[in-house]
Amino acid sequence: MRSRRTVSIVTPAYRAAAYVGLAIRSVLGQTYENWEMVVVDDGSPDETAEVVERFAKEDSRIRLVRQANGGAAAARRRALDEIEGQYVAFLDADDYWLPEKLEMQLGFMEEKKVAFSFTSFRRVAEDGSRVGRVIRAPKRLDYGKLLRNTAIATSTVMIDRAQVGSLRIRKTYYDDYALWLDVTRRGHVAWGLDVDLARYRVVGGSVSRNKIRSAYWVWRLYRDIEQLPVRRAASCFMFYAARAIVKYARF
Repeated sequence: MRSRRTVSIVTPAYRAAAYVGLAIRSVLGQTYENWEMVVVDDGSPDETAEVVERFAKEDSRIRLVRQANGGAAAARRRALDEIEGQYVAFLDADDYWLPEKLEMQLGFMEEKKVAFSFTSFRRVAEDGSRVGRVIRAPKRLDYGKLLRNTAIATSTVMIDRAQVGSLRIRKTYYDDYALWLDVTRRGHVAWGLDVDLARYRVVGGSVSRNKIRSAYWVWRLYRDIEQLPVRRAASCFMFYAARAIVKYARF
């Protein structure tokens, strides 16, 4: 059993051979060293598992779990079944952290006695050649505000399971957003640490097609998961979309 202040890092990985090594190295470079990292290879057809395995052989805090392809939600759910720490941090395989991320965020949470936090971050180009502006973390988001906001990047989140309890991953396209809504619906507030501590990689695909797909799945989440009435869902969606446009208007 891990100690009370262990941070368990959840990393789903699919076709991530080109990026997951950097994600792992950013964890190895953390100034806070009491962590475990569970990387779930979601049936990748490339060498993702082999890359992770090399790191796992060198550091016992890193564990590789393999499963048949089931999507990001299934991979995160599997990782949550494997972890032992009180605190859970999420790090997608194509993202990475700055060295003080865990230390500063854990200190922030313990000082403020909060159960759910996220940080500011920057986007980075797929090939790493360009780093964008800082996307600031707002001070606090309760359930109502989060329904209307795109501010939380998955790889910036940390949750205290001792306060929140079980973390339920839904099978939906935006399983991460659904989880944040579930936690805040239970009465917890997502607190923002306005320090740039993470990098979100912008990977592939048509921007316009992704926007249409994203809009569709946000709407479905409002209606199917959150079961919002049509008028409230439409109102939340308008705010969400407007904030997304402002957020991504410039790199």
